[in-house]
Amino acid sequence: MSLTSTQRHTVAFALITAAALTLTACGSGEPTAAPAGATGAKKGAVPTADVVSTIAKDEAAAELLPADVRQRGTISVASATGTLPGAAYLPDGKTLVGADVDVTDAVAKVLGLRVNRAVVSWEAILPALGSGKYDVGTGNFGVTEERRRTIDFVTYINDGQGFAARADSPLKEVTDLTQLCGLNVATGGGTTFEATLEKNRPRCAAAGKKPYDVQVFNDLGAQWMSLQQGRSDVLMSTVNGLRYAVTQQENVTFLNEYRRLDVGFAFKKGTPLAPAFQAAVNRLKADGTYDRILKKWGLTASAIAESRISPPEIPAPKK
Repeated sequence: MSLTSTQRHTVAFALITAAALTLTACGSGEPTAAPAGATGAKKGAVPTADVVSTIAKDEAAAELLPADVRQRGTISVASATGTLPGAAYLPDGKTLVGADVDVTDAVAKVLGLRVNRAVVSWEAILPALGSGKYDVGTGNFGVTEERRRTIDFVTYINDGQGFAARADSPLKEVTDLTQLCGLNVATGGGTTFEATLEKNRPRCAAAGKKPYDVQVFNDLGAQWMSLQQGRSDVLMSTVNGLRYAVTQQENVTFLNEYRRLDVGFAFKKGTPLAPAFQAAVNRLKADGTYDRILKKWGLTASAIAESRISPPEIPAPKK
């Protein structure tokens, strides 16, 4: 997904749409509703269950850390924020919550590390990892073959690509990208969604149809605004993000999943941190913490069987 740090300033925790949309939560001063199936909060509130603080250090996993990291006892994390269930600010503008936050903090607990978290715009994180500015990045980074050439991943969830439209759209499901021909499709810049759309755009001409127009936005609120105002016909984004967003907005509907991708912590290529992070995620799975985090944020269907280091990209559909 493609999110910018400017969304931190969205009024009254309007996590999905940005304040200008004046939809369900805008300007109310109230937190947005919890993800479907979430625990630890009443309906209409952000989940608050503490699933991290009691986690104990796992010495075997910690021993896999490089000696210098164990000695300093900290890990620097570049985090993209803007929307739940991934990561977003509470109304105080300081407290960051979400599944990415809980999983990162839980892994750090297992490894006996303190998290030094910096909020960084999504598109800047991977280049910053390459320069060594941060140890690890989070932001729903899907594992692709292109990214694997320059980035190492440690998987912790399975998400993917999906579509949403206005409720009055004649589209009810997108099973073939040629169904988008002639339409305006909004998505995030530099994302796997943009790459998928651009790669498959020539298929419209091959089918004798007018190509779809890929409308690229770096701000998620702008994507939803374009859809709501009718400047875009369809929005392509993360499955989990879309499922959450349509519970918060009027007149929009989730169409369907298009494909799945493993999502992982992102590291500079050749990082020595990957084995320790993998061991930590698998430890959290073994003791039940992982399942509790996903249940809290309504993401049980996105659980992975085990954490892997830079697995091959899950093949895309042929349609």
